[in-house]
Amino acid sequence: MLELQRTIAQPVSMSGIGLHTGTSCTMTFKPAPENYGIRFVRTDLGGNPEIPATADNVVDVSRGTTIGIGEAKIHTVEHVLASVVGLQIDNIIIEINGIEPPVGDGSSLVFVELLLQAGFVQQDAPKDYLIIDQTVTYHNEENQIDIVALPLDKYRATVMVDYQNPALGSQHTGLFELEKEFVTEFAPARTFCFLSEVEELADQGLIKGGDIDNAVVIIDRNPNEEELAKLGQKLGIKEKVILGTNGILNNKELRFRNEPARHKLLDLLGDLALIGAPIKAQILAARPGHKANVEFAKQIRKLYQQKKLVKKYQFVKKEGIVFDTSAIERILPHRYPFLLVDKIIHLELDKKVIGVKSVTVNEPFFQGHFPGQPIMPGVLILEAMAQTGGILLLNSFANPEEKLVLFMQINNAKFRKQVSPGDQLFLEVELTNKKSKVVIMSGRAFVNETLVAEAEFMAAIVDRESNIGDKN
Repeated sequence: MLELQRTIAQPVSMSGIGLHTGTSCTMTFKPAPENYGIRFVRTDLGGNPEIPATADNVVDVSRGTTIGIGEAKIHTVEHVLASVVGLQIDNIIIEINGIEPPVGDGSSLVFVELLLQAGFVQQDAPKDYLIIDQTVTYHNEENQIDIVALPLDKYRATVMVDYQNPALGSQHTGLFELEKEFVTEFAPARTFCFLSEVEELADQGLIKGGDIDNAVVIIDRNPNEEELAKLGQKLGIKEKVILGTNGILNNKELRFRNEPARHKLLDLLGDLALIGAPIKAQILAARPGHKANVEFAKQIRKLYQQKKLVKKYQFVKKEGIVFDTSAIERILPHRYPFLLVDKIIHLELDKKVIGVKSVTVNEPFFQGHFPGQPIMPGVLILEAMAQTGGILLLNSFANPEEKLVLFMQINNAKFRKQVSPGDQLFLEVELTNKKSKVVIMSGRAFVNETLVAEAEFMAAIVDRESNIGDKN
């Protein structure tokens, strides 16, 4: 796999109609600077709004992946994105003067050929690989969908499809080397659907730009000639529509024996581009679809964001530690004698954090609480939980080191056991609700797996320079 970022050498353009919207547009690929990423630009809208190709911006997954910010949207981006990541392009501007990229022949081949024509430029910055070092899983019981990412020092993908439909049967495929296999073995794989779906899709206002030249239609029912003629009229197909003898409408030939499975892998590559970084992992997917792909991409993207934040604050990697004391001081404003968390040992951004506070006899509060019988004040246990909870908000706001987390309310606080010198507090805090600049968290403190305190917190997030009044 490449070690340095790359973009394209020169702008290239193409025009055509979109698969689902049937609208015409021109799309232009342009070079982009280092660390720019993949961004779409709607040149037909005022201000030329940019839409970064990330899972955060996905707004719809019905029969394709749509990204958008506000009123600016772009439908069916997966085939374009597959061509970009398949060619290992890191930085590119994709200008489009319409709502959906051209469908081409229903595969990524037309985009790949255009990008190869543009050529590539190696940039100086290293690729920002997300290295999967733990198993990540997605499971949908209702649709029997499973997607798994396993640690691997390469990018590989394996897909199995089984629609429990005899017209298609079970298929599988695997991509093991992007450089050797993507362009010839997967980019040409066309989108497909079942004949029984076509009329329903048309009635939903989809596949307005679809025809038998840009989609493989698999025969799973036997309509008569009159029904086929009506279907052709509804889809605007000029040639006569016939039931093929090879199981494909109009006897269209498959490019590969397992072309549907290959196209599902192509879609998966495109949707996983929404992670926002190239990855090193083994991806295993059973019955994937756009909704599942995007949900999985969101999981991986959150892992990517967490790893970037950890690198930002934790300069030296330590086994079993996410943030040490020095890193915590880069994040939180608290200092001695009021910094009450020593390290973070577990972090799931926007979900859960576990911090550790080693309680020593040298704590200044033990001098007066109480002489001869030192007990950690309950309010300071709550404070330790609240400080630990502040770490959960790292990716919720830009520049978290410039923010303060201020108590608004503490509910259901309970103190179940005394905490004394020599105890080690494990502080578990979960985010239960987040609205704008107000968050609700639940916290529990343990000593040797014994619950010693618990509470619910409501807090406000303010700028450090703000007038904080009497809140403390």
